[in-house]
Amino acid sequence: MKIIMLGAPGAGKGTQAIMIAERYGIPHISTGDIFRANIKAETELGKKAKVYMDQGLLVPDELTTDLVVSRIQQSDCEKGFILDGFPRTIPQAECLTRAMAGLNDRIDYALNIDVKDESIVNRMSGRRACLNCGATYHVANMPPKQAGICDHCGGSLVIRDDDRPETVAKRLSVYHAQTQPLIGYYEEMGILMNIDGSKPLNEVFEAVTKLLEA
Repeated sequence: MKIIMLGAPGAGKGTQAIMIAERYGIPHISTGDIFRANIKAETELGKKAKVYMDQGLLVPDELTTDLVVSRIQQSDCEKGFILDGFPRTIPQAECLTRAMAGLNDRIDYALNIDVKDESIVNRMSGRRACLNCGATYHVANMPPKQAGICDHCGGSLVIRDDDRPETVAKRLSVYHAQTQPLIGYYEEMGILMNIDGSKPLNEVFEAVTKLLEA
């Protein structure tokens, strides 16, 4: 079961990816984790990526794809994997398709967690994070026992810069320009599955598992 997670920032695809990985016993893979692991291990690919990252530049698509393909060839991916945060653009998707074809392999499902922009802005602006221990809350869905105070350590809760409405709007604009076209790309390949991400978390997960196990 080889899966790509799609969806706007704040749609909840990362949470669903973790739940899917746990249910089916397959690794949840993010490009950030791959970069860090390769740089730490000082692999050849990691060294190449570090040159770009140290300059504040984006790692080229071909190199990013090479890192991803290297990761999915490891033994823990024999039963499958979930890619979260890659591909982000059509050129990256095309690189991945070609690379996997070279291995006589392909992606099985592209799961698109679909949530309207307005709902995402409301959802993310309600998030609160503890300055001390990093615990997260939501003023509507998972509030702390005492407003503004962390249940775990008593630290102050704040809105992270990433969750401010103006920042979320910018992130959504980038998503629509660069990443949303992947929905059409994978639809043409016949592997796209759309899931209504506006429902409660467990209902979304139930819908995902029904599609995967159909």
